[in-house]
Amino acid sequence: MSRPWSSPPAGSQETSFMNSMRYKRILKQLSAYNAINPAEDGSVHCFPGAVIGLKYHDNLALNTSDIPGGYSMSDFKHFLRKSYSLKITTASEIEHPKPVLILISRRTTRKFLNEEEMVGLMEDLGFQVIITPPYNMSSLDKFAQVVNSCSVMVGAHGAGLANSVLLPAGAVMVQVVPLGLDWASAAYYGDPARKMGVQYLEYKIEAEESSLFDLYGRDHPIIADPQSIHLKGYDVARAVYLDGQDMKINLVRLREILVQARKLLGNPTSFK
Repeated sequence: MSRPWSSPPAGSQETSFMNSMRYKRILKQLSAYNAINPAEDGSVHCFPGAVIGLKYHDNLALNTSDIPGGYSMSDFKHFLRKSYSLKITTASEIEHPKPVLILISRRTTRKFLNEEEMVGLMEDLGFQVIITPPYNMSSLDKFAQVVNSCSVMVGAHGAGLANSVLLPAGAVMVQVVPLGLDWASAAYYGDPARKMGVQYLEYKIEAEESSLFDLYGRDHPIIADPQSIHLKGYDVARAVYLDGQDMKINLVRLREILVQARKLLGNPTSFK
């Protein structure tokens, strides 16, 4: 049986400081001092030293040569396990009669139009399926535990796949790559997943699986030549490929990828 994983949706009045409090466990590991909300606390605070701002290395990546101690993404995953008290280090440690698959269910763009059929296929292949929409990720304390107990993550290209940092080593991430987003999918989530010890598979949709196909037809540049759309600039490409399409997944092709995921987990038996 599949089951939705749920937590209370975030309140509409949530401030930036409250957003930062989603990561309070991480912040506590980074500093011996409590987080301060400058909008409410106008006091003068004196510290012996401070690190201000962030340095961008790459997408879900650390440049070990720029960090004292040479920390890697594997070290960062260890840091997260410690921060959230995650017990499972490798997928082989998961004790469950069925491999647990978490499906990142989108509600706005890049939705799976036949999600129910996809879940049915996953269950037929022997997975226990957990369906989670984006708002259920707001309680990271609970959600981290859920992801850490999963052997497989499946989702369309998007921020939800960043939660792959919480998967145990050896787990499988299947990224569904929408039309026109091949490079972004590999750069933002595919390559980083491999560097974090997560086994990575791609399901690249065919043109007919995109809602754009019905809107524009096979011969339109949006379908036949996505690169020409990207050359018009990020805003144009985003409006079309990130914000303007949903997907109806070919279940026959998806089955092949899911069977491959089961084999990567070392559990290739009992396929229907």
